[in-house]
Amino acid sequence: VRYEQMTPEDMVVIDLDGKIIDGKLKPSVDAATHLYVYRHRDDVCGIVHTHSPFATAFAAVGRPIPACLTAIADEFGCAIPVGTYAAIGEEDIGREIVRSIGRSPAILMKSHGVFTIGPSATAAVKAAVMTEDVARTVFYALQLGPVEELPAEEVERAHRRYVEQYGQK
Repeated sequence: VRYEQMTPEDMVVIDLDGKIIDGKLKPSVDAATHLYVYRHRDDVCGIVHTHSPFATAFAAVGRPIPACLTAIADEFGCAIPVGTYAAIGEEDIGREIVRSIGRSPAILMKSHGVFTIGPSATAAVKAAVMTEDVARTVFYALQLGPVEELPAEEVERAHRRYVEQYGQK
């Protein structure tokens, strides 16, 4: 089903074993990836997969997005990592996400695209939007010359402040 033509009736609900609970269509080819992550990361309740152009450009060349901006330090707490290439359709991508994502809510899968995770679907969507936003900024910055990563202790400090103190709680 083309994304532009999807309706709520086109959604397919599956359980953690991949069994269809609701819906008339077959599950996404990425279902095994999502199920693997859900089964191996108790903290994850939302996953987003995109092929957003700037972040996917980094994935295409197997290059992490460096923690060179305070926005990256705040939101991700580290450079956005790259997982090794994994075949589509089975658990391989999910296995690589769990193995390589670390503390980041985002990972670039080599030669594929972006996966983001979060404690909710909303958090995973926010991470996907932020991944593309910082990828675009870093891409443009790289056209001007090399970027300098923030010191690890500053990335940690900024991330902790963002998580613990930022906004209204």
